[in-house]
Amino acid sequence: MTASTRTITLLAGSFGFLGVALGAFGAHGLKDMLEARQSLGTWQTAVLYQLVHAVALLALAGWRDAHAGPNLKAAWCWSAGIVLFSGSLYWLALGGPKFLGPVTPLGGVALLLGWVFVAWGSLKPTPAA
Repeated sequence: MTASTRTITLLAGSFGFLGVALGAFGAHGLKDMLEARQSLGTWQTAVLYQLVHAVALLALAGWRDAHAGPNLKAAWCWSAGIVLFSGSLYWLALGGPKFLGPVTPLGGVALLLGWVFVAWGSLKPTPAA
């Protein structure tokens, strides 16, 4: 396993674990508070995007090493996107300061940029075996 594959797999596992834990915590430990704040949907959106991108990171770790550059760029974009997008939504759902609102779209842009790197990597020629 290459260092970049190991890093991407570690990120995938970490974000996946945290996504499941935060989803369960929101559904059970925080449900009443989130419903009272009318932010349960916001919490669920944060969990969904985090888990989808954790799975995408895991798939990315298994992609051909010929695309290691775009893979690593996508992985870092998705990681930043999870932290900024999902992180700001979690914080806002809990009543965090409203100035975090503009952080959410920046995270969304990072998630989108990660997908651009995935597409770009698929266009690069694969070296002959």
